[in-house]
Amino acid sequence: MSTDTQSSTPRLWLHHVFRRLVGDRKGATAIEFAILALPFFLVVFASIETFVAFTGEQLLANATDTLARKIRTGEITFNQGKSTDMTEAQFRQAFCDEIAILMTCSATELVDPEKLYLDVRKITDLKTFPPAVPRIGSSSSSDLDTSGFQFAPGGAGEFTMVRAYYRWEVITDLVRPYVTNLRPAGTTMPRDFLMVATATVQNENY
Repeated sequence: MSTDTQSSTPRLWLHHVFRRLVGDRKGATAIEFAILALPFFLVVFASIETFVAFTGEQLLANATDTLARKIRTGEITFNQGKSTDMTEAQFRQAFCDEIAILMTCSATELVDPEKLYLDVRKITDLKTFPPAVPRIGSSSSSDLDTSGFQFAPGGAGEFTMVRAYYRWEVITDLVRPYVTNLRPAGTTMPRDFLMVATATVQNENY
């Protein structure tokens, strides 16, 4: 065998192997899936979290309307010496029961709020109705200012305002920069989505 023939044999073999490798498409789908899987699942998780957060916001609004209606009709009263009287802790428990299907209250939530904040008060002048979310700072993402919150529903024929706030922690990084609007104390970046629901009613003459 000549030297040229011997030297060309490895080149022919490598050329043959390379052609087979390029022409083999058996692993193409797996490689494409591996490349696209991460962004695909990020989009899926972001969509699911957005949907769940929207559902939670509707649930909070429904609970606010339900409890406000019970105050309006006299099913819930405050400091009137009636069997329908509720303390702040009892009212918070009733509110937690309304949203329990999706948003659970912690064991200490009734005494030391961590996520759910309620402001229930009598309004003597509708012109003084607080129009904005109370915040500690001037920024639109500043932490919630709860120092003025109270529990003092109005009596028969009086106006009562019920405001509910819930901290919803956003998990998906892809969604967080676009939906978060609450920066907890001690943090530099918004992390939570603040859900807000408000209802104002004039109590019946029960």
